[in-house]
Amino acid sequence: MFTWFQNLDYTMQALIATIFTWSITALGAGIVFAFRKINKNIMDAMLGFAAGVMIAASFFSLLSPAIEMATNLQMIPWLITTIGFFMGGILLFIGDKIFDQHLKKDNKNKIKRSFMLIFSITLHNIPEGLAVGVAFGSLAYGIEGATLGAAIMLAIGIGLQNFPEGTAISVPLLRDGFSRTKAFFYGQLSGIVEPISGVIGAILVIKVRTILPFLLAFAAGAMIYVVVQELIPESQTNKKKDLMALFTMIGFSIMMLLDLALG
Repeated sequence: MFTWFQNLDYTMQALIATIFTWSITALGAGIVFAFRKINKNIMDAMLGFAAGVMIAASFFSLLSPAIEMATNLQMIPWLITTIGFFMGGILLFIGDKIFDQHLKKDNKNKIKRSFMLIFSITLHNIPEGLAVGVAFGSLAYGIEGATLGAAIMLAIGIGLQNFPEGTAISVPLLRDGFSRTKAFFYGQLSGIVEPISGVIGAILVIKVRTILPFLLAFAAGAMIYVVVQELIPESQTNKKKDLMALFTMIGFSIMMLLDLALG
């Protein structure tokens, strides 16, 4: 099996690897089918958990690699990451204002929160897919440190990280009134960009490497905006605020553990 995979074209390897990462996202999104009845405490706890996951992902999966990559590419790390991070937040801030102007007041908050969740995590998955594609595409160019084993481990690590991210979308959508099927559909849909961006990354490996630091920081800014604007405030409407905060800590810890252990 490994020999068969090893003999494939680098672009095909990237495609298969990112289909794997997408499938783990779908698996995480599928957790909504485990809920028979929507309970406010459970939903608020999952919102807090999702916030923790996204905060950890924004640093360990996005900002930290962006800084390291910018340094290796002889860029100015603090400038690239700061601009990227701020622009990611600004984009969602603008989108927030557009929603306020065009949506009816009754459903505005739920629709806006749902869109921002889907958009931010989908945005986060684009540079992850590119990173996997770059890892496999680098094998064709003999780039220093590029090995098939390292590329496979990167795909496995990102894939496992995607499980809580799929959950971070589908569960809040279920809370906002989406059916289980729709919540699952949009949850897994956020990961479909990974195979697409993975193939692009493998094909444009040299050029993509130069913009990855900015894209990583951009996605981090978008995620933090969603967490601060929507997830944490919503979870804190629960009477047991301290318990909801604890679930945010749990989400952060799990995502940090996955990143550090598998990164």
